[in-house]
Amino acid sequence: MATVYLSLGSNIDRNRHLSAGLDALVQAFGDLKMSQVYESEAVGFDGDNFYNLVAAIETEISVGELALKLRQIEDDNGRVRSGPKFSARTLDIDILTYGDRTGVIDGVKLPRGEILKNAFVLLPLSELAPDTLHPLEGKTYQQLWEAYPQASQKLWPVDFDWP
Repeated sequence: MATVYLSLGSNIDRNRHLSAGLDALVQAFGDLKMSQVYESEAVGFDGDNFYNLVAAIETEISVGELALKLRQIEDDNGRVRSGPKFSARTLDIDILTYGDRTGVIDGVKLPRGEILKNAFVLLPLSELAPDTLHPLEGKTYQQLWEAYPQASQKLWPVDFDWP
């Protein structure tokens, strides 16, 4: 079994789509752990604020199978893929890490570069797995968050009710 960290985000009907995404992950993989939910401004385009969180699942399926399953969950939640890369979305689920695997596996680059670039990924990851080492950086997520230029991206915790 591999521990997989996933980033979830939504800026369209945020509560409904994040809840549905979490429900689908539990149905597919069983129990999960999750960070608190953060609201952040859209990055890369002008749009409504996002809700973001990081979840941890345990799985034995391959990286490619997982990527397909996550894409199906996004599609089931009305994800539109015909627009620009940086645009509003109902649900976005990205594989951040898959155990300690690195490189391009089944077309997925691991670990995901957004871990080091975006506060809305790194802060919830550092909260959920503070002592876990980044597979390439050799530093814990807590150390990476402490070194991150935290004033560069605005985000704040929000109340989010999910079972």
